[in-house]
Amino acid sequence: MAPFTMSQYVRPIHERRAPLAGILAVLSLLLSHAPVAATAGNADRIDALLARYRELALFNGSALVADQGQVVLKKGYGLANMEWDIPNTPDTKFRLGSLTKQFTATLIMQLVERAQIDLAAPVTRYLPDYPANPGNRVTIHHLLTHTSGIVGYTEIPAWSSTVRNPYSPTDFLAQFSKLDLLFEPGTTFSYSNSGYFLLGVVLEKVTGQPYETLLRERIFAPAGMNDSGYDATQPLLHKRAAGYDKRFDESYVNTAYLDMTQPFSAGSLYSTVEDLYRWDQMLLTDKILSAKSRERMFTPGLSNYGYGWTITSTNGVRTISHSGGINGFSTFLTRNPDSKRVIILLNNTGGAPLEAMADSIRLILDGKDPVMPKRPAAMTLFKTYGASGLAAVLALAKTMQAGSEDDAGSSELSRLANQLLATGKPADALTLARKLADEAPRSAAAAVLVARAHRASGHRIEAVQSYARAIELSETPRAFLIYTDAIREISALEPKP
Repeated sequence: MAPFTMSQYVRPIHERRAPLAGILAVLSLLLSHAPVAATAGNADRIDALLARYRELALFNGSALVADQGQVVLKKGYGLANMEWDIPNTPDTKFRLGSLTKQFTATLIMQLVERAQIDLAAPVTRYLPDYPANPGNRVTIHHLLTHTSGIVGYTEIPAWSSTVRNPYSPTDFLAQFSKLDLLFEPGTTFSYSNSGYFLLGVVLEKVTGQPYETLLRERIFAPAGMNDSGYDATQPLLHKRAAGYDKRFDESYVNTAYLDMTQPFSAGSLYSTVEDLYRWDQMLLTDKILSAKSRERMFTPGLSNYGYGWTITSTNGVRTISHSGGINGFSTFLTRNPDSKRVIILLNNTGGAPLEAMADSIRLILDGKDPVMPKRPAAMTLFKTYGASGLAAVLALAKTMQAGSEDDAGSSELSRLANQLLATGKPADALTLARKLADEAPRSAAAAVLVARAHRASGHRIEAVQSYARAIELSETPRAFLIYTDAIREISALEPKP
């Protein structure tokens, strides 16, 4: 027998190098493809989720999702123009509504960096003609954080009759500039479109340039956002999405006209999901704003609001988000800068559950099962009402709530109550509204629904009491003028004989 040697069992390094290199190459290939495979799987799951929302008429728009700096999904759903059957795509242009505010805040911070604006300065330093009371008491910081106390013009009851009228920015200030403040500046959060409109006027006054020009030259051009701008109806705009409102029967109508001089720096912009992703990327660098300015902008104040963004932290994960809504459009952008995760959802059929959609997308990205949407039940319940009455509706809703296919929750029952009011069934609407208020005794929205049902039923005292209850329950003073105006109208009515 030949003598035992180690070489029989352990080959020299030079003989093992080639096979070892091959094994390492295979491992490297597997590892390099693992994120791609995971991304592809997530894309399919997110696509299935959004397709289900589209199937249920809960989403009609475009979406972009990125994670760890990689785009996971970029796709359009439904139609940009329903009359011509033109589909939504990633480069479809949507009105942004209040996503505009983050761009206005950025322009302000750029001027702060140049020492042209002082955050602690009162409005009257930059607009000497603005009424001293409240202008001397409200600072730029108050405007940015919705703590100014200035009445939002969208909450002024008379505003709805003027939405078709064009205005210059300075002329439009007369809508709200002489009204009393809702509270002492800096003490309370109350979302105010007037505050951000006023910031746009300040920007134009300080720079001597139109707001639209400032956006284009100082943000859109540096960020490569060539498909973004100030929206207006008259100019031709390639790939512009039309805005629609969904009716109770799930059909659509063209949304009501709004002259875009009125949203101005509070809600006038349009963009695409692709351009908003470029915007997200710019916010990770110092190209648009310094790190110091970005940190100031992303510092939460009252109600977790910073400058044009809402900032929250859960389990150490910081989320920076904002939603938007304007006639025929709803929008949502949410970012997690630390993980380079961003979700952008733009919709052109009015209100849509975009934040719930984003929550489910996050679950998918985290390797969890999403919460799939349910079929809205209000229309089915209304048909049941027509055939069998309110008792049958409540029984069916209870059965639906125990299942998993249909959404018969409070929002759908509220929609049903509003439809009963619209179709001349105030007594049953009141019964349903009271049930919803009993189930959610701290809900201002439920109190308003009860007030409207009482008013339609001719119950003046009860209607006033319910509106007063809504004021008491409201988390912010934002809608106080609407409620107090309703109380004033009811009180002025002649009692029915």
